[in-house]
Amino acid sequence: MSTALLLAEPQSDTRGFLERHLTNDGFQVVGAEARPDLVLLGDTAALDACRARHGDVPVIVLGEPESDMVDRVRALDRGCDDFLAKPFDYQELLARIRAVLRRTTPAAHETLRAGPITADLATRCVAVDGVPVTLASKEYELLLKLMTDPTRVFTKEQLLREVWDFRSLGRTRTLDSHASRLRRKLGTAAPGNFVLNVWGVGYRLLDG
Repeated sequence: MSTALLLAEPQSDTRGFLERHLTNDGFQVVGAEARPDLVLLGDTAALDACRARHGDVPVIVLGEPESDMVDRVRALDRGCDDFLAKPFDYQELLARIRAVLRRTTPAAHETLRAGPITADLATRCVAVDGVPVTLASKEYELLLKLMTDPTRVFTKEQLLREVWDFRSLGRTRTLDSHASRLRRKLGTAAPGNFVLNVWGVGYRLLDG
């Protein structure tokens, strides 16, 4: 079964180019009424509306030519999975699409557990003590990373590199804002200490 891609790209020439080449590469380009496996979004301002309509489906933002690192960080802060400014190389976009799909399409029904938290990797369903928790895509990926070793302290640099693929770290609140939202959502489902900030170092999921 082919992967369903939604092209939410306002520029008709770019949309036509992508539709032709992605179809040739085996993807199914679908309309806005379908449930896509991934969205290519041509306008960062439409990210919230995309999330409201399609939930935690992976999103790659195709930024404007004048986009800079600040635009990329802001888009990632708002919950996109990757950001690529125009004009882009098609082969690079294709590699990024496949990388995002690899991260977000795991093998059938492998489940991770950490304390009271469970994550079904096939359905991307998370629960705390059996209570479902709805997470945005990057919140989910951050949780999975912390669940791999729940009492270990992951440094901020590690998490920004491995969850957000940041090459140059600089000053960003991306990690802190996502960790705060993740902590609040897990804590709403069940009492407990989750996503602990180790001052000056990074984060761990559970108390040791």
